[in-house]
Order: sequence, then C-alpha cells, then structure tokens
Amino acid sequence: MAQGLTMRDVLSSQGVDASLDSATKKDVLEALSSCAATLLGEDKFAIFDVLWERERLGTTGVGQGIAIPHGRVAGIKKVFGFFARLKQPVDFESIDDKPVDLVFLLLSPEDAGADHLHALATISRHLRDPALCAALRQAKDAATLYKILTQDVPAQAA
Repeated sequence: MAQGLTMRDVLSSQGVDASLDSATKKDVLEALSSCAATLLGEDKFAIFDVLWERERLGTTGVGQGIAIPHGRVAGIKKVFGFFARLKQPVDFESIDDKPVDLVFLLLSPEDAGADHLHALATISRHLRDPALCAALRQAKDAATLYKILTQDVPAQAA
C-alpha cells in the first residue's frame, strides 16, 4: 500500500457513522475507539489510549470543521479508517478554533512506517476539498457518506 493508496484501501462501508452523538473531544475519541474496536476485534481502551496520547501532543483538529485523530495500535494488521459526521459540532481545540463536525479516524499497525503517512496524506487531501466536505455535511445517510468519501478525487486537489 504505497503512494497509490485510495480511500477504499482504508475505509469500509461499515466504517462510517452519519450521526455520531458526542458532546466533547474526549467523548468523540471514546466513541470512535468503541466503533473501531468492534470492527477490528481489538480493545477499545488500548485504541483510546493511543488516540488520547496523540491529542496530548497537539490537536488533530486540522481546521475547517475537520479532525483526523490518528495513531499506531499494537495488534491491528492493516491501515484502518473510520469516518463520523457529528450530530453537533464539538470543540476539538482545532488550529483555527472552529468546532469540528467531520472526523476521520486513522489507525495503523505499529510497524506501518510510510503506509501510515501515505494514508494520512490521502485522507487530508480528500478532506481539503471544500466541495467534498459540503457534500459530506449534506449527505442523508452513511451509505451516501461512504460513496462520497470513496469517489476519486481529481489530481489537482492534491
């Protein structure tokens, strides 16, 4: 999974929540940890600890209402993504001080090396597209969100 990585390599149709209901950044990370743990068959507390430790280094709120919490987790076998649109925007201590309503969780194996960075770049490139984010905010359900997220993004958006 080198630079040709696509969103379909990271995200499954089960890895999308159209209305995650959380009130704080910690709540969001706990909910995402639970969702990921269920899909991966891993410990939700171990996943949360990785995410919380990463947040302590600096916010993963990248601006424009978007957060990309991420980390490397022992035991998982491949790069994994989970996308959630929040019911209500949450203060994520983002770099632009705007609340977050679109969250893309990225988890990678501990030895993922460049794959983790390539996946992070792919996700970031997709979510930098204002039209794509507008479509995500207007989508009616998880299936539509998945379709929007996994459509090909033109090269100039990179």
